[in-house]
Amino acid sequence: MSRGRTGAFHHVDLNVRDLARSRPVYAALLTAMGYRCAVDTAEECRWDFAESAPGAGDGAALTILQARAADRDHPHRRYAPGLHHLSWRAASRAEVDRVHAAMVAAGIAILHPPQDYPEYDGSYYAVFFEDPDGIKLEVAHTPDWI
Repeated sequence: MSRGRTGAFHHVDLNVRDLARSRPVYAALLTAMGYRCAVDTAEECRWDFAESAPGAGDGAALTILQARAADRDHPHRRYAPGLHHLSWRAASRAEVDRVHAAMVAAGIAILHPPQDYPEYDGSYYAVFFEDPDGIKLEVAHTPDWI
């Protein structure tokens, strides 16, 4: 039985200062992109994505974790070592626009509304926003790139 493609991401874990404050951001984003909430506790919220049949192993997961008390005062710094941003693929420009509308409706901070980014690639179309900790998030349609 195949469990997905070698090299594809299996999951990403993000620590946040206040899970209760971050949960609505990720719920709006991930629900709009077809993820389902699989775990929802006071300490973590895991969202699963599987385009293929259940159990096929082609999906991915994003877990949002409550940061340890001793580390909650450590701010996210986008240009320091560590995560700069996360980007999700969109099947079309209309999908980017649809996710943007869902983020606006949920009151999520939009950094850059949907637009073309020819400096990245001739067909790059994306929206950028951020979570309450300042983690930059992106949804991009890039038919001429990966």
